[in-house]
Amino acid sequence: MAPRSRAGLSKGTLASIAADLGVSRTTVSNAYNRPDQLSTATRERIMAAAKARGYPGPDPTARSLRTKHAGSWGVVLTEHLSYAFEDMASVDFLAGIAESTHGTDFSLTLIPAGPDTLADATAHAATTAVNQAGVDGFIIYSVAANDPYLRAACARGLPVVVCDQPTDSGAPFVGIDDDAAIRPAARAVLEAGHRRIGVLSIRLFQQRVDGAVAAADLPGADMHVQRGRVSGVLDECRRAGLDPAQIPVITRHINDAANARSAAREILDTHPELTAIICTTDSMALAVLDEARERGISVPEQLSVTGFDGIAEARHAGLTTIIQPNKAKGAAAGRVLRGLIDEPDSTPARRILGTSLSPGSTVTPPHN
Repeated sequence: MAPRSRAGLSKGTLASIAADLGVSRTTVSNAYNRPDQLSTATRERIMAAAKARGYPGPDPTARSLRTKHAGSWGVVLTEHLSYAFEDMASVDFLAGIAESTHGTDFSLTLIPAGPDTLADATAHAATTAVNQAGVDGFIIYSVAANDPYLRAACARGLPVVVCDQPTDSGAPFVGIDDDAAIRPAARAVLEAGHRRIGVLSIRLFQQRVDGAVAAADLPGADMHVQRGRVSGVLDECRRAGLDPAQIPVITRHINDAANARSAAREILDTHPELTAIICTTDSMALAVLDEARERGISVPEQLSVTGFDGIAEARHAGLTTIIQPNKAKGAAAGRVLRGLIDEPDSTPARRILGTSLSPGSTVTPPHN
């Protein structure tokens, strides 16, 4: 016997609601999916009947099978899932993607790739995760060129948009020129008179590397974003007459608060002579500010510091930083993907967004 609602009616279906009201099944479907196609009175009558029958609305799984439209975009992250909600630059980026879904029936499906994606087992997991995702296309956020999640997404045959890196995958691309973007921060430090400069960077290599990276090894770094930023700094130092090989570069594979703080400790412990530290993320720069405060090192009087990203916390702290349009980047990636879904044969886009230097108050001439 069919289950009964409190009103004594059998649980409704789209067909039974339509029969009860003497309307077509399309009309009932429109009440949920295209309410603008119905008068207010008709929609309210349908919704009231559905409520009385305990009918929740059309089955999205059945709908996606029928229309070949999943109603979601897959966002592949190169970090653990918690990173998406803890790293403010990533939060802004995801907010931009979400903003680009306004006025559509698309939602977001987050697919965390994790920071270590070289093992065969991980490659199998990547293929499984990508193939099982019920999505209409993918936004790949900052992975290495040979990342298995990127390969699996491209192999699936759905539209793919790459954001940040790799820059040369052949897929539509949205990002910034990281090498050019960081140079104003490096020039600000050099023009202030600093010559004892260090660099803190997040992941440069797909293989785990924590600690010092020699300038000679930088061309082999396979994480394009950080490689570009560090290269930009070293080239500006070279132009100013400094030997890039003498500029200490410290990196951390995992970009979280604990690793940023340990990187700050390492560079201050191993290079106490530095008068300026250029960081490739605001999170690392904020860690340097915290570590300097604990050590009684005055910023900027004893140590100048710059960041990169322009997150709200950094601006509030007065950090000299590069502002990149994280939210606009996400929105642009979403618009490109939406266009590819709507018009699969459209010309792949390549969009490079602008950046700017926020002077802040953490750079001043060296006092020692």
